[in-house]
Amino acid sequence: MNADAAVTRALAADLLNQVERVVLEAESESQPLEVDPLRGRLFEFFARAWEAGLVDDETENGPDLTADGLCQSLAARWGLGDATRESVARQQRLSPQELAKMRLLWSLLRMWMEWTYAWKRWADFH
Repeated sequence: MNADAAVTRALAADLLNQVERVVLEAESESQPLEVDPLRGRLFEFFARAWEAGLVDDETENGPDLTADGLCQSLAARWGLGDATRESVARQQRLSPQELAKMRLLWSLLRMWMEWTYAWKRWADFH
């Protein structure tokens, strides 16, 4: 791995950790992600990821901070995939904590997708 790739991976890991901290803060304080100051902090992370080329759907073999990649990474950290599979297998609902995390990920996914779309289209209108 060359030095640039190592720096990019370190930046991606740092951004993922920072996004996770904001989402967990929102959860612990029962605050919506869509309202400042949380939204503003998340947008700063998005802007840094965009500038580093981490939000590109076309990137292969690099860190993935697209909306899908970001949420998949957080869901994996929190064990939500396993929880969902177990919930379906047992035909039971997710726990309130798991459901709360899923809702937060849905909010994060939506915002990240909207920001990505807007930034991709910026040049078309300016």
